[in-house]
Amino acid sequence: HCFPTRRSSDLFPSHDIHQRVFSLIPWSGRVHAKFHVHRGHQALLYKLVEGAHTRQLNSCVLTFEPHPREFFSPHDAPPRIQNIRDKLMALKQYEVDTIAIEEFNQAFSQLSPTEFVQEILIRKLNTKWLLIGDDFCYGAKRAGNFESLVAAGKQFGFEVSRIPSVLETEERISSSLLRQALEHGDMKRAEQLLGRPFSISGHVLYGKQLGRTLGFPTLNLAVCTRHPNGKPVTSGIFVSQIHGLGNQPLPAVSSLGVRPSVESSGQVLLETHVFDFNQSVYGQVVCVELLARLHEERKYPDLITLQAAIQDDAQKARQYFLKKNLYV
Repeated sequence: HCFPTRRSSDLFPSHDIHQRVFSLIPWSGRVHAKFHVHRGHQALLYKLVEGAHTRQLNSCVLTFEPHPREFFSPHDAPPRIQNIRDKLMALKQYEVDTIAIEEFNQAFSQLSPTEFVQEILIRKLNTKWLLIGDDFCYGAKRAGNFESLVAAGKQFGFEVSRIPSVLETEERISSSLLRQALEHGDMKRAEQLLGRPFSISGHVLYGKQLGRTLGFPTLNLAVCTRHPNGKPVTSGIFVSQIHGLGNQPLPAVSSLGVRPSVESSGQVLLETHVFDFNQSVYGQVVCVELLARLHEERKYPDLITLQAAIQDDAQKARQYFLKKNLYV
């Protein structure tokens, strides 16, 4: 939700430990990937930046951490589509001036609509123009809506606009629709909703070198979930390409999940074998795009069977790129 304001540098006092402002600064690595928000949010961000420029205001996006559904039902909340780094980098690409991250806690959840307007929109954000989606509600029990915001705007001196949902074949493009596509491994559908391939970024971690032992060294990224044994938004074996190891993406095959053949801890890991690549890049930030799912995760009885399965997956990924006339 988008809140153009007068002066981003004065949004929040430094002693307010419950509020952090992340100013958008240039990406410090060599990752040239496009980070993603779905096309519904893209429309909102384009209108926000354009409208703020027209009104000579700074653009600001307000988001919550954790997600409200994670706060109220931590074990039933749906898996996250992206980590906080990817969310910030996606917003950066739309030239938003400032991102404000509000801690969603018990006190915040109990704010009435009037208190939300006074404490967040007025005192903290100094809002002059407020842009929302057509399904936006706010305040305890989602009691506030567009009409109450318009009334508050007249009282406190800010303008309110809303943008209609973006539809595709009469279906509203939303995070829920995107999550459904990802959960089913429909990466083509996910790419249609995002306008680009689904991706995950992170630092390359030291692993147990099992992939190297089997002849398929991997770059490993931890995938955070909000609670123990949490599931990623999608899992399986994927044709992929990786950004951050040069000026161009490199072809690869990736495994995203809990690695049932070799682990029982439940830790979610993204393992990527980059074709014809043998460099040490530990600690480097990379971005992995998942282009197509080959199959779901499988548990193999021994390492020999696992090795043969990896060989088969790698060959299918190479064939995918060959058919697409990529990296040949």
